Amino acid sequence: MRAALSQVSTLPAPLLTELEDYAAGKCTAVELWLTKVEEHLRGNSVESFRDFLASQGIEPLSAAFQGGVLASQGERRAEAWRLLGERLELCRELAVPTLVVACDVPAPLGAEDAQRVQVSLVQLARAAAQTGVRIAIEFQAGSAWGNNLQTAVAMIAEATAAGAERGMLGICLDAFHFHVGPSKLQDLELLNADNLFVVQLCDLADVPRELATDQHRILPGEGDIPIGQIVSRLRQINYEGVVTVETLNPQLWQVPPRQYGEIALTSLRMCLGQNDNG
Repeated sequence: MRAALSQVSTLPAPLLTELEDYAAGKCTAVELWLTKVEEHLRGNSVESFRDFLASQGIEPLSAAFQGGVLASQGERRAEAWRLLGERLELCRELAVPTLVVACDVPAPLGAEDAQRVQVSLVQLARAAAQTGVRIAIEFQAGSAWGNNLQTAVAMIAEATAAGAERGMLGICLDAFHFHVGPSKLQDLELLNADNLFVVQLCDLADVPRELATDQHRILPGEGDIPIGQIVSRLRQINYEGVVTVETLNPQLWQVPPRQYGEIALTSLRMCLGQNDNG
């Protein structure tokens, strides 16, 4: 397993300074936050950013996230898919192997929405295959469809059976959405080394699941999410992919990136049973 930091965890920090601070704290892998990277690239080349990452010894193992592609219609769908194409190409140019796509189906759920999602998944796999960048579907607790691990696994299996390119669609397991949504611990048994692409860890403490929001995320191992059982399953399936700390917490955003990175990586590696060298 590759311990990593998600850039959204230090969102307000300047991009290059943030990554330099990550590297100074012995971080060797990140999950890019695409809107932040795209803002930087308005005035800088992809090549210079790729070279910068290499100079810091940092590998971008995943990128987050693309929304609005599964159930949208009309102009909104066209815009979401246009942006998806640009981001897949950007990931290819930056050698990012996996793009996280949100399962963000809005309510109310219409009779045709589930079928539209399945068609979109097949199309996603096709687009992914054209760039060689895998798609990790992040089930989201607030989605009207695909809001739990069991359904997300079934959706991907159905898409593959319907002709989606094998190996291009998988799961992004976000511990927050796993915990606050309708997923169950036994759903972890549905994961294997082939269908799990990305793991995002955080924790929650002293907040009812019904009231929890992204701003309540704290470092893994400090709260009520069953991190140990999640990690145990990762070991059982010999998962070798990225495991990133993702905390969208405005209070933690106030911590300088180097300090945050060192503390977050220490917490993550303790959860994973790794030493400082990963």
